[in-house]
Amino acid sequence: MSERSELTLADGVRLHVETSGPVDAPVTVVLLHGWCLDRRTWHHQAKALTGVDARVVAYDARGHGRSSATRLRSATLGQLGDDLAEVLRAYAPSGPIVLAGHSLGGMTIMEFAEGYPQEFAGRVAGVVFVSTTAEGVTHTGYGLPAPLTPVLRVAEETGAGLLARLGAWRPHSAMLPVLRPTVRWLLFGEGHEPGDLEVTMSAFGRASLRSIGGFRASVGAQHRLDTLAALGDIPAAALVGDRDRLTPPPCAESIAEALVGTHLTVFEGAGHMLMMERPEEVSAILLDVVARAAKSTPRRRAARVRRSGYDQAA
Repeated sequence: MSERSELTLADGVRLHVETSGPVDAPVTVVLLHGWCLDRRTWHHQAKALTGVDARVVAYDARGHGRSSATRLRSATLGQLGDDLAEVLRAYAPSGPIVLAGHSLGGMTIMEFAEGYPQEFAGRVAGVVFVSTTAEGVTHTGYGLPAPLTPVLRVAEETGAGLLARLGAWRPHSAMLPVLRPTVRWLLFGEGHEPGDLEVTMSAFGRASLRSIGGFRASVGAQHRLDTLAALGDIPAAALVGDRDRLTPPPCAESIAEALVGTHLTVFEGAGHMLMMERPEEVSAILLDVVARAAKSTPRRRAARVRRSGYDQAA
């Protein structure tokens, strides 16, 4: 059975956290959701993880889901990296960790690695990047012809700036049916379960307008390939759908090139919501990384800290 709790962060924001599995499990898996979504988008993988000896931590990022709103100045990827550090200290203070991030969640992992390199090297024993990028919007084409991309990007940035100033309000329920076709087209590929689209729309309805617009600038500006290259040898996987309109295959390919030993998987016909569109395959890859991470020892992680030079830098 899962347990729900609330973590109050240093700046007063309250995170909604859901945990399951034994506290003394050999490995802790942290699931990080995407922009405008919430922890429920990982429900297939959370179910799959009940069959292994692992503790699972999933939480709603600030301004998303059941977590409280964020201030506009705190709607940044750097802040999300700080939040992850606080979550780990509160819910996984010892032992190896596997971090699995979808979209914004993957970018959060990179910010944690950048801001807390020694903690990352010493604790993180595996990473799974799902439909994410280390290069901002460099490769984002929205599934449109190349000449139209700059026009839509300007419109998106302008609209995001306006939404960011509307505060902690959430999209009115009457708007969700109108937005449904656009969300379906933008996020999903050829096939999905109807219930998963409902979960996605529900999550979108819980994200504050400030979060929907406020994180856009930080997301667009992030570049963390150098951060990934410094992580060294770690069990890692990068997953992407070939119909992903937000983080297309070149995003995952560059992650795999930067992070040594990353296994790259491109799913034919799938879009941005891989955990839902290809639940069994994504779960199998996650479970493989978890199994490998469970064999990690303090000595191995300490050796990685030394090889990475984080002990001298600290």
